Amino acid sequence: MSKSQWTLISVAILLFAILYFGFDTKPSKQKAVEKQRAGAFSSTDINSMLVDAKASLSTQAAASVMALEGDVEKASPDSAKAESYKQLSSFWYQLEKPGIAGYYAEKVAEITREEEAWSIAGTTYSLCVQREQEDKIKSFCTEHAVQALEKAASLNPSNIQHKVNLALVYTENPPKETPMKGILMLVDLNKQYPDDVLVLTQLGRLAIKTGQFDRAVQRLSRVVELEPDNKAATCLLAQAYEGMGESAKAADLKSKCEKLSGN
Repeated sequence: MSKSQWTLISVAILLFAILYFGFDTKPSKQKAVEKQRAGAFSSTDINSMLVDAKASLSTQAAASVMALEGDVEKASPDSAKAESYKQLSSFWYQLEKPGIAGYYAEKVAEITREEEAWSIAGTTYSLCVQREQEDKIKSFCTEHAVQALEKAASLNPSNIQHKVNLALVYTENPPKETPMKGILMLVDLNKQYPDDVLVLTQLGRLAIKTGQFDRAVQRLSRVVELEPDNKAATCLLAQAYEGMGESAKAADLKSKCEKLSGN
């Protein structure tokens, strides 16, 4: 093969690579259909959740939901619509349906675009992640919890609470490819903020859950040093000492836990 033929082949390969990798070869109409399908999948999830949930409601509760949905349809301007969505979210939360409550809380956040609204949506979805047994619903809630908490964190990067809540979502439903993601996020936060009681408490809680009682004692003891009346840390520390077999310390802390709890 001559040098000129090799040159032509090389140019052809280069042009193919540029066209294939450098440009989106899908027609705009096809991309629009795919985007619509992606949105429809999420919508179908929440619609099926609503259908199933409504089927189990009492007549009175069903009537209340219908009335609240009617308020949303009639509400104007957006501020009024946001208030109506808040009422729907609160009602479904009382019915112990955090996935649906999170959906309506997310609607509020989409209107107000406020940090607190995104935080509420994310933490409400996270309750669904903790409690839900059905994989499809749990995945739906996980995806939306992550999105909401990431938006809250982007609006106020200095608020550690959002980052801790995000890490806890990942510990409740770890990604298959990175199962330690949530724990590693908490460990990283602990390196950045070694005396943050929220981070230390959650690491202590997870250490108890995994049977690492010595680590739990180390982290929770530090919280109690920083905040002697921290109820959550005190009660968890009692569990940690009990797990280590140190019954005397566990009993003392359990008594303190009951006093802090008002029992």
